[in-house]
Amino acid sequence: MLISLQNGIARGKAIALLSLTVAIVGLPSVVLSQEMVGRIEQVVNAGIMSEYPDGQFHPERVLVKAEIAAILVKNFNLDQRRTGQTGAVYVKDVPQNHWAYQYVQTVVRTGVMKLDREGRFQPGEKVTRAAGLTAFAQAYGLFQMTQGEIGRVLDSYRDANQIPDWARVAIATLIFEDLTNIDTASNRIEPLRPMTRGDIAYTLSQYLAKLQNPGTIPSIPLD
Repeated sequence: MLISLQNGIARGKAIALLSLTVAIVGLPSVVLSQEMVGRIEQVVNAGIMSEYPDGQFHPERVLVKAEIAAILVKNFNLDQRRTGQTGAVYVKDVPQNHWAYQYVQTVVRTGVMKLDREGRFQPGEKVTRAAGLTAFAQAYGLFQMTQGEIGRVLDSYRDANQIPDWARVAIATLIFEDLTNIDTASNRIEPLRPMTRGDIAYTLSQYLAKLQNPGTIPSIPLD
C-alpha cells in the first residue's frame, strides 16, 4: 500500500485538530498536537477513516464495534482474504440494511471479530482498548509467544494486571511491533479505557509507516 501525503490540511482544520488532540495520551506532550495532526491526516488521506460532516476528525470520540469493523476491513483489505466460509453469516442484530452489514460480515467470516453466544455482534457497543487492539492484532497477525515472552513485554507496565487474559498476546504483539500508544507519563496501557478515534489513528499511522519503511519502527527484544 503506497500512501501519498498531501501538502497539508487547511489552516482552519489544523487549528481545530490542534485544540482537540491535546487530550490524546501516549505521546510526549510537547509534540503531541503536531504529531497527532500528521497522523490523522495520514489515515484520512489513505481513506481508512474520515472526518465528520463538520469537517473535523474528533479524535476524542469513542469508537463502537461497527466502526472498528469498518476500519479493519478498509485497512487490511479483509474482504479480499480467503476464508473457509461461504455465503452470508446470520448476525442477529445486524440486518442487511445496517450501514456496517458488509463490514461485519467480513470481520466475522475472517475470524477477526466474533459474535457472542446469542449470535449478536452488538454493533453499537463501545469498544475498550483491550478489545479494539485485539481485533487489530487479529487482522494484523498474532505473534506466537510463550507466556514468558508475553510477560517480558507487558509486565513492566503498571496496569498490566488489568489486561484480560484473552487480550494479552494481542496487546503484547502490538507493543512489540510499536503499533499502539502508551501513556508514557504514567507507564500505563489503559486496556479498560474506551478506545478513541485518536487511539486507532495512532495505531493505523504506525502500521502505514511500517508498510512504507519497516526499518523505521524498532522491535522490542524479547530476550
